[in-house]
Amino acid sequence: MTSRSVHWFRKGLRLHDNPALLAALDKCVEFRAVFILDPWFVKNYKVGINRWRFLIESLTDLDNSLRKLNSRLYIIRGKPESVFPALFKKWKITQLSYEIDTEPYALRRDKAIDILAEELNVKILKHVSHTLYDTNRIIEKNGGKAPLTISKLQSIVKQVGNPSKPLDAPTLQHFKDIKIESDEDISENYKVPTLEELGQDPSLCGPVLYPGGETESLKRLENSIAKPSWIASFEKPNTEPNSLSPSTTVLSPYIKFGCLSPRLFYWKIQEVYDKVKKHTAPPVSLHGQLLFRELFYTVGYVTPNFDKMVDNPICTQIPWQNNEEYLKAWREGKTGYPFIDAIMTQLRQEGWIHHLARHAVACFLTRGDLWCHWEEGQKVFEEYLLDADWSLNAGNWMWLSASSFFYQYFRVYSPVAFGKKTDPNGLYIKKYLPVLKKLPSNYIYEPWKAPKSVQEAAGCIIGKDYPKRIVDHDIVRPINIERMHEAYAKHKASKSKTTTDTPFLQAASLTGRNRVEKSEGIIST
Repeated sequence: MTSRSVHWFRKGLRLHDNPALLAALDKCVEFRAVFILDPWFVKNYKVGINRWRFLIESLTDLDNSLRKLNSRLYIIRGKPESVFPALFKKWKITQLSYEIDTEPYALRRDKAIDILAEELNVKILKHVSHTLYDTNRIIEKNGGKAPLTISKLQSIVKQVGNPSKPLDAPTLQHFKDIKIESDEDISENYKVPTLEELGQDPSLCGPVLYPGGETESLKRLENSIAKPSWIASFEKPNTEPNSLSPSTTVLSPYIKFGCLSPRLFYWKIQEVYDKVKKHTAPPVSLHGQLLFRELFYTVGYVTPNFDKMVDNPICTQIPWQNNEEYLKAWREGKTGYPFIDAIMTQLRQEGWIHHLARHAVACFLTRGDLWCHWEEGQKVFEEYLLDADWSLNAGNWMWLSASSFFYQYFRVYSPVAFGKKTDPNGLYIKKYLPVLKKLPSNYIYEPWKAPKSVQEAAGCIIGKDYPKRIVDHDIVRPINIERMHEAYAKHKASKSKTTTDTPFLQAASLTGRNRVEKSEGIIST
């Protein structure tokens, strides 16, 4: 039986490995691809200009790819539940396909659209392709619960087996019997929006270092895979957070928007592993990074209020302070700690920072130094990161604030020593904070120690040209460790009826002596 199909692009902004798209094209006589500019996201999400630009570039690239197949992308403005009935009627649609999305709003939205479609006799086709595995299957294999550790997830995927192989993109052959849209449709306002239409000033954009779109994602993937020894030896903790060019793949924005299939990435890595004698393994390997993504998607799917502290069953309740001065200084890169400020400057300008750089600034904002709520940091990352992803953003902030997943709260990143380890001369700092570029390297991480004469010679007076440090790390670190200890003890008491010796309870039972001993070293001095 033939059909008139609409494929609804949301996150999966690509043609390759798109099973829902291929299902829509099967026995199809009339086809349209749509992307809906949903006002819910504008109202409820913080989206910075660099991410808007990345989305526009991705939609433009997708439209260009579809046009090569004698099709196009229709950009629809409005709420999905409001625009679909009219489109179904106008185009005489018999089936709608889309990629499964597990975020809370998406689940509510898709349930409403499924009901609407059924009422209008439109068949729904939906497939998993934004994650490596079907999250429901992972949860089922874990006894109906989401795994809360990467080791547990690894044991489950061992039972499940490798992810499905990625599917090829459709070709002209798939479209040979499909009717071309009429001139009447093409003349309507279905074009990709401009930044101005989205209320953005193009002059405020940062440099285009990571152009959006499937085409660019595939080029970057091939560039990474072309370095087999690097792929085989990759260990995330050994990459550099402050190198002048990225020390990782920077494929995360493309995976976030679905320009690149995680399954294609997984299997391209596997092809390299199959050809080498030895390679790293999860959780530190590239496969491990994909599994961490899978972990947060799975937990976020079934955890109420996953992006909040209150009423979040897996999140430790910690009495963070509300300090607008500290938050503003951190957000604007004016804390007086050059390593932290350089990272936050790179984030605002470019929309991407290294994973370990995220660790450093998140720890600094929360349990390490400023004792501000992780939800506030989550909002800033949501606005500025090209790869801002609801599940990963919430999961990582809980992890880095030691509110969930990670419980060694005594391991605190140093805002001085951590950066020195990989960039002793402070070249990264000088790139993003040019006001400090003439400061001698032995003062670049601690400019407050520079004598007045050195500051004058460098043309940078601390407290005037560059801010004084907002806190003294050596003073606040032990205070905050004790605050965390008290919060953990309170949490343990509230869970006293639990008999299972969980990782959280193990961490909470550490003695004060152990906390001090464990907190020494590069990561926490």
